[in-house]
Amino acid sequence: MKDYMNAFREDLAQFDEATRAFYTGEMSKQDYKGISGGFGSYAEKGGHSGMIRLRMTAGRMTKEKLAFVVETAERLHLDTLKLTTCQTIQLHHLTGRQILDVAAKALDCGIVCRGGGGDHPRNVMVPPLSGVLPGETFDVIPYAEAVADYLLSILYDIKMPRKLKVAFSNHPSNKAHATIRDLGFIAREDGTFDVYCCGGMGPNPKKGILIAENVKGQHLLYHVRTMIDVFMEHGNYTQRAKARTRYLQESLGEEGLRLVYHEKLTALMQKGGMDLTVSPAVITKTGTGSVSGRRIISQKQPGLFAVSYHPLGGTPSPVVLRRLLDTIHDMEAVEIRLSPEGTMYIINCTSTEAKAIEEVTSDGAETLFEHSVSCIGASICQQGARDSQALYHACINAVRDAKLPDGALPQIHISGCPSSCGTHQIGMIGFQGGVKLVDKKPVPAFFLHVNGCDLQGAEHFGENWGPMEEERIPAFLVELGQLAAASGTCFMEWYPSHLEDMHALAEKYMNE
Repeated sequence: MKDYMNAFREDLAQFDEATRAFYTGEMSKQDYKGISGGFGSYAEKGGHSGMIRLRMTAGRMTKEKLAFVVETAERLHLDTLKLTTCQTIQLHHLTGRQILDVAAKALDCGIVCRGGGGDHPRNVMVPPLSGVLPGETFDVIPYAEAVADYLLSILYDIKMPRKLKVAFSNHPSNKAHATIRDLGFIAREDGTFDVYCCGGMGPNPKKGILIAENVKGQHLLYHVRTMIDVFMEHGNYTQRAKARTRYLQESLGEEGLRLVYHEKLTALMQKGGMDLTVSPAVITKTGTGSVSGRRIISQKQPGLFAVSYHPLGGTPSPVVLRRLLDTIHDMEAVEIRLSPEGTMYIINCTSTEAKAIEEVTSDGAETLFEHSVSCIGASICQQGARDSQALYHACINAVRDAKLPDGALPQIHISGCPSSCGTHQIGMIGFQGGVKLVDKKPVPAFFLHVNGCDLQGAEHFGENWGPMEEERIPAFLVELGQLAAASGTCFMEWYPSHLEDMHALAEKYMNE
């Protein structure tokens, strides 16, 4: 850890020079993006401010890391933070000097920004309740942290065509979408892993291929290196649009991919030297009593609880985070886990602690629909086509005004563009930003995706039903929720046998 952290610190000189040049107008947006992305930073729309992405390996945020985020937001007077679908935190609306300041100070707190963007291995993802979830296979966090450590250690030694996303799963809920990532490790009851590769969301989405079964935990790094080597040897370096690992399923074919993968894997394992040793995490804290609440979850450790907190839109207020930090500061073993859905879980709480945390996080989502997922959107992101955050809040307000009961609508997923940063392709209802021609004129719209699923063993991407004008979407969702509620049941029970009714309603809002 020490060696590459020092290297990242020394590397900031290049970032400093490029950032100064860009924000003084001496470097183009495209040239700056090619450098800044590798440091987890991108210029925002308009080019007058920027963001920086703080990696949180396995979604783990200690109290010390939360303190860094809170104190940085207060010191720099930041008003926009974003919990991402890759379990990181983005700080927005920074000046060039502030970006450099955050990048340097983050390292002092053990937070890495390097490789948070660009053609690098990204934040290693894990289901947020790994280690405390009742019914899980086993805690995968120690393995994920070891894999993340390895990936950061080789950051300067590899040159991939595009980014690489690695995820783990400890439960069929598949919260980190491990079976549809570039590389996914699925924990089995016998303590081994199944390995999936070359999946991904975005344009031309693909489910991962089951490439190996019953892999011992000590051998995971051989698979990580194999995937990287296959990607570097066979990936597309000339067409960025086709440079993700999922396109290897097309260029090599499934059997060809299996062949080259296992050839590389066999050679690496014969060479040896990459065996992994991890120590399981042990929670020694105990609690007594019981507690209940909509957002309180019983852990598998008797007497301990987790509290969920979903800031609306995945954009927590620095003021609320300060209250949360002050509340948990002296609580033993309490830490925060970030979810790929923009939710924070505060774990290892006693019953008394859980109630205190529930109280200070009362501004968050209460219903299933309010737990919907949205990327940061086009008002900030240069890539964005539509303002997904604006749509999210318009829909929340419309549903609240209509007084729909909880469960009348599902959690939805909103992406501002085809990149699927809002994971719209795996939502039961998803929206992807774009345009629609009305009287031969383009108007703001979102493409409606229906019936996506990320459950392990049942993964499939939603069907694109076509574009709906942005301004009509809140009313569509309200009427849809009213249909489900009128049946006397919840959307999840109503929907499977009423898909034709839903389609007819969508056609009405898309075509009238």
